[in-house]
Amino acid sequence: MDRDETRQHRVEFLCTVLLAVAAVATAWTTYQSQRWRGDQAVDSTKATAAHIESSQASTRAGQLTQIDIATFTQWVDADTAGKRKLARFYRRRFRKEFRPAFAAWISTSPLTNPGAPLTPFAMRQYHVAEAVRSERLNTAAGVHANAAGKANQRAGDYVLALVLFAVALFFAGMSTKLRSLGKQEVLLALGWVVFLGTAVWVATFPVTLSV
Repeated sequence: MDRDETRQHRVEFLCTVLLAVAAVATAWTTYQSQRWRGDQAVDSTKATAAHIESSQASTRAGQLTQIDIATFTQWVDADTAGKRKLARFYRRRFRKEFRPAFAAWISTSPLTNPGAPLTPFAMRQYHVAEAVRSERLNTAAGVHANAAGKANQRAGDYVLALVLFAVALFFAGMSTKLRSLGKQEVLLALGWVVFLGTAVWVATFPVTLSV
């Protein structure tokens, strides 16, 4: 077998191998890009749902706070007017969440202590569970939104890798169409350079798999 025949067989072998591995790589990157798009969609949906629930909880928290303010104001009016029965009426209707703050505020002797907080709403005991829930949901929405952004970036990286693997396939396929052995070797070398460079890059990507 002369030198040209040896070169030709090597080119054919390397071309066959490149076509095979590049085809597998394009299938893998296609699958991964679709998986990451799916993850992005899931996280985006969760972020949207959490934002909506956070907004609803925030609205409810505002409404409950207004109820606390209204009942407290009525109690203050009745108490300062000396209407003890009416004051007790409003006090019994304080919300359960408001009562610890009110009790703590009363213990500071607000009527005689100039250093006492102006209202129970300034006490650390005052909190509205719906407001806490709103903050928690808003944080969760941010986490899901960040995850969706990362998934989108990863899907984009896999799509770019897919394009590069397709380029390697193109070079491998075109090398078989040329009559010049030298040109075949040049195209095949380019194909391998593109493939290996892309494969090394893809090896650094995170992977997601369906269960």
